[in-house]
Parts: sequence; structure tokens; C-alpha cells
Amino acid sequence: MLPKLQYYHLGEGVKAFSSTRRGGYSEGNYGEFNINRYCGDSTEAIRQNRQLLCQLLQIDDDQLLMPHQVHQTKIVTVDGIFLKLSALERKQRLEGVDALMTDVPGICIGVSTADCIPVLLFDKVHRVSCAIHAGWRGTVKRIVEKAVMAMTSVYGSRPSDIVAQIGPGIHLESFEVGDEVYDAFASEGFQMETISRRFPQKWHIDLPLCNRQQLLASGIPANQISVSPVCTYQHSDTYFSARRLGINSGRIFTGILNCLVEKTDVVSEV
Repeated sequence: MLPKLQYYHLGEGVKAFSSTRRGGYSEGNYGEFNINRYCGDSTEAIRQNRQLLCQLLQIDDDQLLMPHQVHQTKIVTVDGIFLKLSALERKQRLEGVDALMTDVPGICIGVSTADCIPVLLFDKVHRVSCAIHAGWRGTVKRIVEKAVMAMTSVYGSRPSDIVAQIGPGIHLESFEVGDEVYDAFASEGFQMETISRRFPQKWHIDLPLCNRQQLLASGIPANQISVSPVCTYQHSDTYFSARRLGINSGRIFTGILNCLVEKTDVVSEV
């Protein structure tokens, strides 16, 4: 029994994926495959599911990293210093974090979602990976734009070298929101005529499009941005959806792993 993953192509030597509900040990609304420790699932089922995923990815458990997300914009760099921390220190460092980035090969970073939007970034020159959790609050706060800026600042990444994958999440037709959510997007300068629609009593917001617009605004070329066609609400039989199943249910894990042992040498242009 192995988890069934949806794979994405982000570059040579890169494993990028989103988990489905299939191929694990969790039960009920957590079934079958869930590795999120913060949604009420059985500790033993989570341990077994992590073991399965690590087996599939050919990594050890301490190479599989996922933060405790809080719908903010904190981004943590996973580097040599981080990897020397104890398990407790790592857990503390990953508390209240909504995006991870690393240039360390063999480390799988990822985020957990169930209607929110997962975004993966890969700098194919510097071989930097980034995993972002963009719920509507994070999207309003432009976490994707901040992540691209962080990659540029820390690693020298250029947006033109970044490939992006927007993973499965809730889509416009299913994402009904109150006026306060619509107003939050409008007040932050989003193009409401493109990202929202009224059906007919309530506003709906297109979260995948909002995040795609942020990637474009950051300078990532349109042909290097892919968007999953999967709406989690409409496909809750295959992907977890908190709106369908309730918050006491499993979560999708969207991760990225640079499998190459050595990074490609980069010659800086003068």
C-alpha cells in the first residue's frame, strides 16, 4: 500500500506532487492518506502514512518537513543550520509558518491544504524549492509575491528562472464568500472584475487566479506557471475538502523534493 500522488513536472531531478486521499492508514474523514498532525487524526495513522510517503520518496522521516500553518505570511529557510536543530527545535521553528524554501538536496518541503491553495516554486538555475500555503487570508496578504521576493533576497533567484505550480484547491464556482472577504480583496487592490463573480446572492472568489496574478506580477513568465484543474470541493472523493468534510478531516500534502545530490554550478553574470 503506497499513497497515490498527483505529480507535476517542475524540472529535472525534482519530485513535485500533491497527495490524494488514496493509499494510507487513516480512516473516516481522514481516510486514507493524511500526514497533518494538527487536524485531529490518529497519531499512529499519521506515523504510518509518513513512513509510506518517505518510502515512496526514498528519504528518511527527518527529511520530510511541513510547518504548522496559521494563514499568515511567515517564510522559513531550511538550511544547514535548521537541519542541525533537534526535533523539538525544528517543531518550534516551524510553528506559525506558511511557506518553506530550501536549496538543500534531499529535503522534501511541503504544505498542507484542504480547499486552500498550495503553490510550489522551483528556481531551475539555483535549484531552490519553495512550498507555499495560500488560503484566502494569505492570498490577500500576497504571500506568493513575498515568497518570490524571499527567494530573490536569500538565494539570488530571478523570477524568469522560476517555474510555478498552483495545486488543487477550491475554485471560483465553489468558493462562496461573505461581503467582508470580497471587501478585503478589493481594499488590497485586486482586480475584482477578473477574480470575482456573483452567483446570484453571494460573491465568489477565484483563488487560483489570484495567485496566478501574483506570480505574473512577480515577473514569472506565463508559460512557466501551471494551474491544477482540480477543485477540491467538487472532487472531495479524491482530494480533501474542509468545506465538504468539515475541519475535522484530512489534508492534502503538496511537496517538492530536489533529488539531485549536487547543485549545478552557476556562473554569475557581470
